[in-house]
Amino acid sequence: MRKWIGILAGAGLLAVSVAAAGAWGAGVPQNTTPQQDSSAKQDIKDAGKDTKTAAKKTGTATKKTAKTAGADTKRGTETAATDTKKGAKTAATDTKNGAKTAGSDTKKTTKKVVNKSAEKTDEGAAKVEKKTEPNPPQR
Repeated sequence: MRKWIGILAGAGLLAVSVAAAGAWGAGVPQNTTPQQDSSAKQDIKDAGKDTKTAAKKTGTATKKTAKTAGADTKRGTETAATDTKKGAKTAATDTKNGAKTAGSDTKKTTKKVVNKSAEKTDEGAAKVEKKTEPNPPQR
């Protein structure tokens, strides 16, 4: 950013100096020598070359900045994709382990319930049998 400001400021000063040179040249008497006239022309040519050089440098700097920004964006995207992939793997593993634990817990609980039910059924059946037994003969 600093480089840009410096280039733009330099181009602005150059434009001001060219304009000033043109304004000063307007106030010069008509009987100037050819050497002075060619000096003003040369100054304008030099200003044009300087402007062209500054424009080239600006273009080069812009190109480099765009290239760097593109590379940074690419790296950032790759990092985000890798992190997302890792996160998805971790989530899948955690989900799998959670499902295994839930299944195991369900199996244990079901086994307990079934066993308890079977116990109660046996107890109930024993009571019914006891009640339905014929009474022993009375003496």
